[in-house]
Order: sequence, then structure tokens, then C-alpha cells
Amino acid sequence: QVQLVESGGGLVQAGGSLRLSCAASGLTFSSYAMGWFRQAPGKEREFVAAISWNGGSTRYVDSVKGRFTISRDNSKNTVYLQMNSLKPEDTALYYCAAGTMGDIRTVRYWGQGTQVTVSS
Repeated sequence: QVQLVESGGGLVQAGGSLRLSCAASGLTFSSYAMGWFRQAPGKEREFVAAISWNGGSTRYVDSVKGRFTISRDNSKNTVYLQMNSLKPEDTALYYCAAGTMGDIRTVRYWGQGTQVTVSS
């Protein structure tokens, strides 16, 4: 049974930082590209960042470039999203996803999500 468990969300002031983690189990983690998506109330789920199976390639949505960094530790079956200079518009439910470099149609597995709220 595949599980992706996110943690690290919370409430932060604008300009602050958070680090999200996603611990994976039940799959060969090192074989999967991993991504982060987010969904704000009333909006569609959107791609945020992705990292290739070995960490050699990363992708970001333009709105987070220079502020967010995705990384992974295959020895710990964990992918991270370091979020700096947070803005109120970053407020959303953040989901970890396995099997994608950005295309939501290729996602094989989803986490349950962790809430990020940025106050102005």
C-alpha cells in the first residue's frame, strides 16, 4: 500500500519560511519523479515544483522560482519543499505527488495534503 504523508505546513506571516516534507512508503521511491501541487479554495489544483528520480533535474512554476526549492533524500524516501519569502497568494493545501515532472495527468499517487496559510 502506497502512502505519501506530508508534514510541515502551518500559519506564517508574509516573508516567512516553511519547509514541507513528504515521506513515502510502499513504493520504490528512488524510481519516481516527485512533485508538489497546491490547491487554493475555489481554484484548480496547480503544479508547484518537481524533481527527477535522482535529483538531477527540477522544475518550478514561474510564480515560485527563486523562492521555493525542491529536494529529495532517496535514503530517507522523502521529498522536501523549502518555501522562502512566502506571500499570501501562496496560501493553499499543498499535495505531494509521485510519478510526475509537472503534468498532473501522470501522477500515480497523491498525499493527503498539508495546509499552508500565509498572513499579510
